[in-house]
Amino acid sequence: MSALLIIFAKKPIPGQVKTRLTPHLSPEAAARLYQAFLMDILEESARLSQFRLALAYSPESAEDWFRKLASGGAWLFPQAGADLGERLARAFDGAFQAGYGPVLLRGSDTPDLPGNIIQEGGEVLESGQEQVVLGPTPDGGYYLVGLQEPQPALFQGLTWSTSRVLAETLARCESLSLKVHLLPSWPDIDTYADLLHFLAWPHTKPAPGWRTDQLARNRLVAGKPHD
Repeated sequence: MSALLIIFAKKPIPGQVKTRLTPHLSPEAAARLYQAFLMDILEESARLSQFRLALAYSPESAEDWFRKLASGGAWLFPQAGADLGERLARAFDGAFQAGYGPVLLRGSDTPDLPGNIIQEGGEVLESGQEQVVLGPTPDGGYYLVGLQEPQPALFQGLTWSTSRVLAETLARCESLSLKVHLLPSWPDIDTYADLLHFLAWPHTKPAPGWRTDQLARNRLVAGKPHD
């Protein structure tokens, strides 16, 4: 089996992505910034030669848009499910059924996440020492989850999009007797304060996140965050 890295992503439609960045950014500016997130993430992910790359996209009608964005051999499939837990479970299930393993899934809120952290997660799972890897965020969530093999009960009944989801996932792993490896904590960009924190350190090309940095910094320095 070969390792798979799935990127969970939304089409950058104004008003439907990065809504917590408004009103500091207009819906259109927030959507353009999120598109830069995706481009940075795809560029860094493409450097990880040990993984086949996949994009789990939303909405279902966005396949052509993501195919143009990926412009390569990425496996594209739509997200499916009533909530985040079900969407994660179905993505993992489809990947394992297709013969991949281990499978890592990352969100799209950490455009500057270094590829070596993802590589670490893959190596841990391939070693067989732990069955689950989690990449925690400071707000109590996680930017990445990886599984050595299918775990259909792992994502059921968790309180998603709260500060409790990491703790609940760790408790669930314990109840299922799954060994967990925690990757380094990494901040995501959800709010305007998060964006300013991201910009406190320069990300110059080809560092992860350089497009996001360039777009956000140019707009803020120009004093036109609402364009």
